[in-house]
Amino acid sequence: MNTTTGSMIAFSRPDGKELQGYLAAPEKTEGAPAVVVIQEWWGLNDQIRGVANRLAAAGYFALVPDLYRGKSTVEEEEAHHLMDGLDFGDAASQDIRGAVQYLKQRSGRVAVMGYCMGGALTFLTLCQSPEVSAGVVFYGFPPLEYIDASNIKAPVLAHWGTQDAFFAAATVDTLETKLHEANVDVTFHRYLAHHAFANETAVGPSRIAGTQYDPVWSQMAWDRTLTFFGRTLWEK
Repeated sequence: MNTTTGSMIAFSRPDGKELQGYLAAPEKTEGAPAVVVIQEWWGLNDQIRGVANRLAAAGYFALVPDLYRGKSTVEEEEAHHLMDGLDFGDAASQDIRGAVQYLKQRSGRVAVMGYCMGGALTFLTLCQSPEVSAGVVFYGFPPLEYIDASNIKAPVLAHWGTQDAFFAAATVDTLETKLHEANVDVTFHRYLAHHAFANETAVGPSRIAGTQYDPVWSQMAWDRTLTFFGRTLWEK
């Protein structure tokens, strides 16, 4: 059955605790690779479910772990509160790694992909989850001292806005150098865009200051992401 809508499922973390997540499956499941999709600070909302659905339509399993345990918001202040309450180390080593291990039972290769806060968590996951076959980051990183680049063995693709008010272009340059010096297979793409340029809900009066959706750059980044997954996740 062809489906681009998913459902909530339960899976186990490495420590045995159970977690919920949104799983979207492709029409052809046999041999399909998989992607763990990591939310922005808003939570597991319709927008990030839509990303998983698009990946499923492109032929991938896509699982969004519910890092906030059922909570989500459209309010900037509450999003700050939810993100500040998240244990990033636990989320990367347990929630996200558990999602990777769940998908590994179904797919030979699993990638991790995240936006903003999810981008930062993608880097942390790449440092400590050897099961991951590839990583894609959209405009997000943790404090650089938390990235042990020598532990990143999977290829990495990252998308950045040169007008991003939240993640400075100079720090992106420093991060790129750090990864290259550690011989990480990494490609950075930069776009003349603001933060959240790939989030179609970052439009109109409801968007927060400093964010702006750009449909042209968003589509280019998406196309590059699918090309990257085609190179790194499908069995040759």
